[in-house]
Parts: sequence; C-alpha cells; structure tokens
Amino acid sequence: MSTKKINENTPQGQGELTHFDEAGQAHMVDVGTKSETHRIAVACGTIRMKPETLAIIQSGTAKKGDVLGIARIAAIMAAKRTGDLIPLCHPLALTRVVVNFNIDTSISSVTCTAQVETYGKTGVEMEALTAVQVGLLTIYDMCKAVDRRMVIMNVKVMEKYGGKSGDWIAEQIESSPD
Repeated sequence: MSTKKINENTPQGQGELTHFDEAGQAHMVDVGTKSETHRIAVACGTIRMKPETLAIIQSGTAKKGDVLGIARIAAIMAAKRTGDLIPLCHPLALTRVVVNFNIDTSISSVTCTAQVETYGKTGVEMEALTAVQVGLLTIYDMCKAVDRRMVIMNVKVMEKYGGKSGDWIAEQIESSPD
C-alpha cells in the first residue's frame, strides 16, 4: 500500500468531494496539516406527532419513562460515537455537547437542537447532526406504541464556526410541514 498523500498540493475548494482520491476510491480525509481551532456546530430537527402523544411526553407519563430526558442522553452519547457510526468521519475528542428540546403545541412537535464543540483539526457538523437524529429517533422509539405516524423532518446544520472555511449560518427557509 502506498503511503503517498493523495491530492497533496491540491487545496480542497468549496463544492469538491473530499472523501474520494484521484482514482475515485473512498478515503478518510487527511487533516494532519490543518490548524487546531475551536470548532462549533449547531444542528436541529423536528418530530411531529399526534397531540395526544405530545401530551404524554409533556406529562411524563410515557410507559418507558422520561422521554426527553432519555432522548437528551441518547443524543449526547450519539455525538460522542459519531466516528464509530459514519465510516469516514474522524473520531473526535469533544469538549462540549448541549442538547435542548423545544415543544410546539400549535403543530404538535418537538424540535431537538444540538450544539457540539471541540478544539481540533476538523469540524463537528456530523456530530451535531448525529446527536439530533438519535435524539429524535429515541423519542420515536419511546412513543411508537401510541403513535407510529410520527415524522422526523427538517434535520439540518444551522451554524458552523471555526476552521479554514470560517463561520457559516444557514439561511432561514420556510418549509411546509408535509
């Protein structure tokens, strides 16, 4: 196996796929020469459900326990394990993971927001996205006995800070609940 670096002198520009070498083979991106900076990513997503299901979550009477408390722990654990779940993701030493849930009774939904931080050579967007997805999946798992029609939607990165590419904030786009 060759130890030659692929694309050694080619900077990775916006819009280039970085997980493929010159021959089109998948590889883990070399971040060895990148500077360590404070990296932050914020992601969010929503789960919609029947009003009766949301009432169970709010009242704390779900048969499996405190839905949002358990979903928060699951989301934090998922952020920490992202490198084990996503094949080409770097394992990172996270310095902070904060997970919050916002209940909106007007549309019978719960929105999960995860902020993930590290001081390192690569960003934490995947960790934030993984935290949100697993947090929402945990809500689904804990409530599926009473509502199998729950829908997970609009999972996205909202903000990213640090690194060579700089800061980024998503445009606010209205989306339909369908």
